[in-house]
Amino acid sequence: MPARESMQYDVVIVGAGPAGLAAAIRLKQLAAERAHDVSVCVIEKGSEVGAHILSGAVMDPRALAELYPDWQELNAPLNAPVSEDRFLFLTEKSSFRIPNFLLPQCFRNHGNYVISLGNLCRWLGRQAEGLGVEIFPGFAAAEVLYGDEGGVKGVATGDMGIGKDSKPTDAYQPGMELHAKYTFFAEGCRGHLGKQLQERYRLRAGIDAQVFGIGLKELWEIKPEQHQPGLVIHTAGWPLEAGTYGGSFLYHMENNLVAIGYVVGLAYTNPYLNPYEEFQRYKTHPAIKSFLAGGKRVAYGARAISAGGLQSLPRLAFPGGCLIGDDAGFLNAARIKGSHCAIYSGMLAAEAAFEAVKSGRAGDELASYPESFRKSWLYDELYRARNFKPWMSKGLYAGSLMFGIDQVLLRGRAPWTLHHQHADNETLQKKTEVTPIQYPKPDGVITFDRLSSVFLSGTNHEENQPVHLTLKDASVPVNVNLELYDAPEQRYCPAGVYEIVRDANGENPRLQINAQNCVHCKTCDIKDPTQNIVWVTPEGGGGPNYPSM
Repeated sequence: MPARESMQYDVVIVGAGPAGLAAAIRLKQLAAERAHDVSVCVIEKGSEVGAHILSGAVMDPRALAELYPDWQELNAPLNAPVSEDRFLFLTEKSSFRIPNFLLPQCFRNHGNYVISLGNLCRWLGRQAEGLGVEIFPGFAAAEVLYGDEGGVKGVATGDMGIGKDSKPTDAYQPGMELHAKYTFFAEGCRGHLGKQLQERYRLRAGIDAQVFGIGLKELWEIKPEQHQPGLVIHTAGWPLEAGTYGGSFLYHMENNLVAIGYVVGLAYTNPYLNPYEEFQRYKTHPAIKSFLAGGKRVAYGARAISAGGLQSLPRLAFPGGCLIGDDAGFLNAARIKGSHCAIYSGMLAAEAAFEAVKSGRAGDELASYPESFRKSWLYDELYRARNFKPWMSKGLYAGSLMFGIDQVLLRGRAPWTLHHQHADNETLQKKTEVTPIQYPKPDGVITFDRLSSVFLSGTNHEENQPVHLTLKDASVPVNVNLELYDAPEQRYCPAGVYEIVRDANGENPRLQINAQNCVHCKTCDIKDPTQNIVWVTPEGGGGPNYPSM
């Protein structure tokens, strides 16, 4: 095989999400302000900037305003200011609205905006390129490169044109090595390189396990008479049982569009629970279905989110690089917001790296990044929200009561910090200990099957390539997962990737992996009971192609 070529930059950033793009922009802003040029490269595994971006999203513009004080004059796509907040507790047939004066401050959205995070990232990408940042979409970072002394010296993009047999095809092209003085990892939740770095440098030593949720989202065009620009609705309760963490959002955007979605905490215990089906059930509730009736579903997607909060943040910096955005876990689960956290974390890392490059340093640990974070408003915000997820793990009613006390009476300054006791893959009960859940069939109007949903995500992968959903031990899916848990990967995957198939006699079960359907949500990498499934990057440009998500 031909040798890989290499390119040298001051800073290489993996991932063109809000964190990575904000970091790139801030580096170039500082370079212009201080008259010291810094070369910056961003690589993005999606086919374009924004293709793999999925979020609710209601955005707090605080961090964006620090990055671009004139964001409104620059036509940043924040076009639907929040006009009204509603928080509902749902039972199967009815709902109860919590009076707004009783809501903790974290559930109030005055001054925030309903946005498409994908479109915001496309806008940020244009700003970054205008400042001289080199952005390469369709190139997936497949490998971390290390120097002789063990520090990160960059990344290599994946080879193209490798067949299913792992041998080069006629279309083979070797990957490119991107060397840098500092490398930022901004891959989003459960980044596969970030995961390796946390293990190599023991970044989680003494830290709580990260806990996650899966967020499923659809974009609907609804009737004008049902549309109220800026209306924000959150719900808790039905269809999930009170002991399972989760809830919904319904956000009215501009142009008669609504973003509707459901989040299920991945610490759930019943292996028969299907987050996708819970989302479909939720849409049939009278308080929700009334908005969708007569409308048209136009997009679908899913993505895991890091929900552990402050006590689950790993050490952020290591020799030659750092973690930013949701690759580290910067998300305020109590506020159901992470975009402003991601942007600000990228800015803080950029400021640390700029000072290092300007002073002639390279490859060391950017200690000033975590130091500046600890002194920032972002740290204070995450500190005040730190007990939300641990309280909610106690159940909907007890958790809501205790978190209300935490936020309303104690203002997030309780003299205690609760901790996460288990990783999400450790929580499933055996199939013999639970009752299977029966879900209704989709009606094709309000509720839909997974495969038709995947079609709306625009997901596509080059078929002749190695399967990017790998197994450490091929016997585990049948001997452990099927035997003990009735193969929960068939249900927690929101894209129908995993199937147990049998021969004509209904015997000899085996796991079939439909990798073509994968929307890169990373849920399997998180929830698999024995951590036998490992998500690795497919060819660049593969995966979903989300419009305005």
